[in-house]
Amino acid sequence: MTERVSLGPFEFACGESIPDLELAYETYGEYDGGNAVLVCHALTGSAHVANVARTGAEESGVRGGGGRTARDTDGQARAWWNDVVGPAKAIDTTEYFVVCANVPGSCYGSSGPPATNPETGEPYGTDFPAVTVADWTRAQARLLDHLGVDRLHAVVGGSVGGMNALDWAKRYPDRVDRVGAIATAARLDPQCLAIDAVARRAITSDPKWEGGDYYPGDGPTEGLGLARQLGHVMYLSKNSMDAKFGRRAAGRAVPDTFPADPGAGFFTYRDVESYLDYQAERFVDRFDANSYLYLTRAMDDYDLAEGYTSDADALAAFDGQALCVSYTGDWHFTVEQAETVAEAFRATGTPTAHHIIESDHGHDAFLVEPGKLGPALRGFLASGVRAGPITDTASSTDRPSQFAPVHTSLFS
Repeated sequence: MTERVSLGPFEFACGESIPDLELAYETYGEYDGGNAVLVCHALTGSAHVANVARTGAEESGVRGGGGRTARDTDGQARAWWNDVVGPAKAIDTTEYFVVCANVPGSCYGSSGPPATNPETGEPYGTDFPAVTVADWTRAQARLLDHLGVDRLHAVVGGSVGGMNALDWAKRYPDRVDRVGAIATAARLDPQCLAIDAVARRAITSDPKWEGGDYYPGDGPTEGLGLARQLGHVMYLSKNSMDAKFGRRAAGRAVPDTFPADPGAGFFTYRDVESYLDYQAERFVDRFDANSYLYLTRAMDDYDLAEGYTSDADALAAFDGQALCVSYTGDWHFTVEQAETVAEAFRATGTPTAHHIIESDHGHDAFLVEPGKLGPALRGFLASGVRAGPITDTASSTDRPSQFAPVHTSLFS
């Protein structure tokens, strides 16, 4: 069950404030004073990380949720990391007290563009302040204060959630013991920045965007659908797209998701087009266009070294342990980018492991191949960077000892 808490006035990094920051969050397991794990969601994720019965906060010694209960999933029915978080899974809710909060700027229950501005009674729209990853981290710290959690056993996140996890090591080094940065980087490269820029322009060029003041109503569904399609191309690898779609015909009629060109009736409507159209149709029903603009801006803006002389300098105060996980088929956040993060941790003397997982699934691998991630993550949470089980390390002989391909499956 998703709960909401009011955390009072909040000033964002941009200098603007709102009178009351609300966060939607979920907790799983029981808190024992030293077993809290914060899970940071990816770009369009929510607080609904797992389909696990939530324990009573008061019974576990943690403060309750402020007396307000949201819809079960705030519109996102599927628990986005259900194969990783839960009893006997990599983040075991019988051992850990797991917290996941929807970030400010999103549309799944936390304060953001579609939320009501208490001063006007209308949706914020683009009057909502610009948000940064640092704002997410500070908001999560406020939530943990509310819950009575002083220190985290670990913070774990994938994709931009991994940036969020890295920001915890930078911003609150004394509040977290272990950082798991999965399929992420210290900053986006120019190619991904370019794709995100085109995606935003697809939204803002849609006449139905109306400068961000499209509430109530459907808003710029065509623009948002195109933006999501660009995202899906970025999340998949060349090999996975070839294996999944090839050049096959879709076997169904061209939908009316987007206006069709005159040649659409003559040329083949391909399986890959059908997939992208289906994803667009689903996405516009569950996500807000303004939130997509805000969250991609936050991801694009993030730079671990901002305010410091280097990535290592930004992490110098962190005195815990770090796990970096990367995927060979991921060109959104590459193996090389993950190794840059691992090197920054090592430069500070932080015990660090970088696990490279062989996968053709692209960036989506951290969501769709939990069996390959599970052993490294579970071992790291339990025993630190020396943990296993890791097998088939022959291909790591020409790499630093911290590298190890992961093939074993926790869930098979």
